[in-house]
Order: sequence, then structure tokens, then C-alpha cells
Amino acid sequence: MQYRNFTKDNLKVSALGFGCMRFPIVNGNSGNIDEQKSIELLRYAIDEGINYIDTAYPYHQGNSENLVGKALKDGYREKVFLATKLPVWLTDSYEDFENYLDEQLSKLDTDHIDFYLLHQLNSRFWNKVNSLNVLKFLDEAKKSGKIKYAGFSFHDQLDVFKEIINSYDWDFCQIQLNYLDRNYQAGEEGLRYAKSKGLSVVIMEPIKGGKLSNPPEEIQSIWDKSTVKRTPSEWALKWVLNHEEVSVTLSGMSNLEQVKENLKTSSESLPNSLTENDHKLIDSVIEIYEDKIKVGCTNCKYCLPCPQNVRIPDIFELYNNVYVFNAENPSKSSYENLMNKNLDASQCIECGQCENKCPQNLPIRKHLKAAHDVLTN
Repeated sequence: MQYRNFTKDNLKVSALGFGCMRFPIVNGNSGNIDEQKSIELLRYAIDEGINYIDTAYPYHQGNSENLVGKALKDGYREKVFLATKLPVWLTDSYEDFENYLDEQLSKLDTDHIDFYLLHQLNSRFWNKVNSLNVLKFLDEAKKSGKIKYAGFSFHDQLDVFKEIINSYDWDFCQIQLNYLDRNYQAGEEGLRYAKSKGLSVVIMEPIKGGKLSNPPEEIQSIWDKSTVKRTPSEWALKWVLNHEEVSVTLSGMSNLEQVKENLKTSSESLPNSLTENDHKLIDSVIEIYEDKIKVGCTNCKYCLPCPQNVRIPDIFELYNNVYVFNAENPSKSSYENLMNKNLDASQCIECGQCENKCPQNLPIRKHLKAAHDVLTN
């Protein structure tokens, strides 16, 4: 296993971290974790060198932390760095911060969390918890020994990311990054900015929730041109780990084959190890994916709030996924959920407010109609 420096203390963490949100489940119920298989899987990964274990309060309908606590018995807790996250959207007072942390310590059956994150920060959640003195809470939790290092996971625009980084002496942060999301949310610029400010960076969604694992035929034909044969997942993981600013790349692994493949890839993927030909192949793949995009929406959310509560960026993402990732059935299923909540494109009254605010000058009303037709037929 390859290990990289983490925090200003230069802790040695595995380049591959185990994300505990996709354990094997029973009867398709995400809350019903297959306990035996999951514990075996997690302990195998630890035995093979993974020492960064990442969970969170809501994973597997609230049951992931309990499972991780059980898996880390029998001496396994001492072998790893444990990360979990404060569900900031559920907090309404300073006392809530303390109560959730104590609950998580109990569920994980440990006396401390190595890496504690404010979960899913965006502008709204950040302003909320900041007003409740969450930074004081983090300081106090460190002093008490309940947490060792403080960080945050991020889901918003780059300017918000920089604002949060500049607001506190963070130890680390977690952002989404893969070769299709280079400029999405914090993106590569945010990665470099965080590193320049002394933060270690953890990467989530390196394979874009698995979407990059099963490419369409024209993408696979590009990968097949490489003299070094790699799976699409390997290419995606190697691209992320090629960044010297990355300390840990998380993968939610559901079976032993995924663990073994990712262990091999992460062990071989040193910073700046991709060749010029590798980069050319990846650029070709990116170009094909981007040509398939129907709407050039960057998810900046400037079009929101919509007076009719139409979830414009979400609809465009589902619409694009049909063509980019051949994800017709899951996209239609997700769109049906929006329709059931009256958040779909049929609610649009064509007022045009969104188009006046769109920095991309997209013809949003036209795209919404097209998206609705595709996602309902």
C-alpha cells in the first residue's frame, strides 16, 4: 500500500480510504447491512494496508457507524484512522453538536474520532452552523480529546469553499473530484488552494459514483488503445492519485473484487506517474463524454430559487446522464420522484427569471421541455 502525509503532523495514511456508504446489503434495503460480509470486507481491506476508514451519521440509513464500530473490535480500531461526520443539517443549537458527537462515539464504540468533519457544507449550512459557534465546538472537542483533527466535506461553489477555508485553522477537507469534475464545485483549483493553505485533501467520488466504471462503447475503444491495459475504474482512480496534492482517495467498495482492484491501483499510482500518452488518452475520453452533454449546466444554482420550485440543475443532471452514461432507467426513476414532489419541469410557468440569472446564458425553458419529454417517455 502507498501511504501519503496527512495533516501538519504528517500522519501516514493509505492513499486509498474505505468509504463506508456502500456495504453489501440484504433484500435491496440500504439500511439492512449484511453484517458478516461487511465486517469481513472491511477487515480484509485493513489487513491489506488500508488505514483510513470513512463513515458518516446518515450512511446506510444511520446504521453504518454501528457496523464500523463492530468491525473495528478485536484490535482493528488501533490499526486505523477513523473518520466520521457531524450531520450539520440536523443541528439547531450548540448543544446539538455535542449530543451528536457523543452519540457517534457511542455507535462507533470508541473514545475518540481521529478525523471529524462537518458534513456536506454549502453556503446555507455553513452560515447556519457558523452562527451557532460550531468552530468553538470543534476547538472544545479537540481539547477534550473526543476528536483529534477537524475538517469538512464540501458541496458548493469555489468561492464558498475559499470562504470556509479562510474562516478557521482546518486540518483537512474533503471534496469531489474526478476527470469529469475538474471544474465542478471546488474542483482542481480548490484542491490546489486547500493545499496552499496547509490543508490535507481527501477525495470523494473519484469514479463518479461508479458512473465511470461502465463506459459506452466509444469510450471503451479509447481505453483499449493504451498499451498498458487498465479497467475504466483504474484509469479514474489513477487520474485522481496522480495529483500530488491528494492525500486520500475514498472508494465505497461493496465486494472483494472491487477492494482487490482498488488496492492494486492505489499501490501503483504515485503522484505525477501518468505519462504524456496517458494524459492524451484521458483527454480524448473527456472530450467524448463532454460532447454527449445535452445541457452545459455547471450546477452553479444561480437559477435558484425558482418561484415554482422546479429543481432545474437536478433535472439537467438527470437529462445529461441519459446520454452521457446511458443511465436512462435510473434517471427516469429519479425524475419520477421529482414529479411526485411537484419539483419537475412540468411545473415551469416560463417566467424566464432563471434565464436572466444564468451565467451560461442557457435557454433553460427550452431545455426543461426537452428534458421532461426524454425523462417521461
